[in-house]
Amino acid sequence: MKKKKHKKGEDPDGGAMRFALGGDDSLIFIFEGNCRLGQFSPSTEEIRDALAAEPQIRQVEFDTNALKGWDSSLLVFLVNVKKQCDHKKIRVNADGLPPGVQRLVALATAVSEVTDTGKGGARKSFLAKVGEDAILFFRSAGEMLAFIGEAFTVFLKFLAGKANFRRSDLFLQIQEAGAQALPIVSLISLLVGLILAFVGAVQLSLFGAQIYVADLVGIAMVRVMGAIMTGIIMAGRTGASYAAQLGTMQVNEELDALTTLGVSPMEFLVLPRMLALTIMMPLLCLYSDLMGILGGMIVGVFMLDINMLQYYAQTKAAIGLDQVWIGLVHSFIFGILVSLAGCLRGIQCGRSASAVGQATTSAVVTGIVSIIVATAIITFICNVLGI
Repeated sequence: MKKKKHKKGEDPDGGAMRFALGGDDSLIFIFEGNCRLGQFSPSTEEIRDALAAEPQIRQVEFDTNALKGWDSSLLVFLVNVKKQCDHKKIRVNADGLPPGVQRLVALATAVSEVTDTGKGGARKSFLAKVGEDAILFFRSAGEMLAFIGEAFTVFLKFLAGKANFRRSDLFLQIQEAGAQALPIVSLISLLVGLILAFVGAVQLSLFGAQIYVADLVGIAMVRVMGAIMTGIIMAGRTGASYAAQLGTMQVNEELDALTTLGVSPMEFLVLPRMLALTIMMPLLCLYSDLMGILGGMIVGVFMLDINMLQYYAQTKAAIGLDQVWIGLVHSFIFGILVSLAGCLRGIQCGRSASAVGQATTSAVVTGIVSIIVATAIITFICNVLGI
């Protein structure tokens, strides 16, 4: 290919860049010596002048056979070259660049393209968005069903005594999901009992029936409120913890390491967490019921002037074993749902730090939504059965 010398810029330390015209309306950038900061840095103005001087140019090429060294200044220059050429619809042929420079320029160009697809990018139609959301929903539903099936299989292996996990991990998870959760459960349940008593006292005092505050607080806490508040607390506390722990393991490739060693993450990591939360949730629910009734008693005794023994007798007469069992069934199901949500989102976590935060948030939202939906279903079933 015949080349014609067009322009030359030299540096005293040996770095230089020349322009030459090639065949097929191409402009060749020829680099010589060292292209480094402090020695020789190509100027953006030279690009503009060269392209303006040769309006017939349709392609830009590079010749780096005489290039001895380079640093970030060369990368900045090449990115600017590509921007100017894209603006003028000139093709850039990077085959003449060193392989390392080609990879870095491609990476920088890819980032800029992603950044530019904001307001100016093509907007998706409403039907396209609905279609993508529907596909994502069914895909997530399939993954959730697969996870539930795998968890059930692992539980059957546990019942058969074949599950591969450490018993010490189970006791540690029981401690974290049980004893360490007592302070926050105590505070929330006590305040919920106080609130229920206040709300009931305002209305019942109009009829002189303050004593029935004990019935209101006792039945509400034992039947559903104790279980719901405990479930929400554990979803925000333990469910999020499960998602963060497993998500971090996913980022650090610890789950892949376990799989490579032939250890099932479902058995070794998920099963102890599910068992711990499922076992401890009914016990925490009973404790929450007690703290809620205690909160109602505080309002009844100190604000409504109800005798403590009278309040106790009224509560005992109002609450039956059927109410207690309904609350325990609620809490047992909530324990399964919260542990499944936390472990599922942790296993589904991506490979970045931001993905761990997203998995944690998703675990809390999934757990709370599951609790509300399950409460509605159980309440409807109890109403149909007349319980």
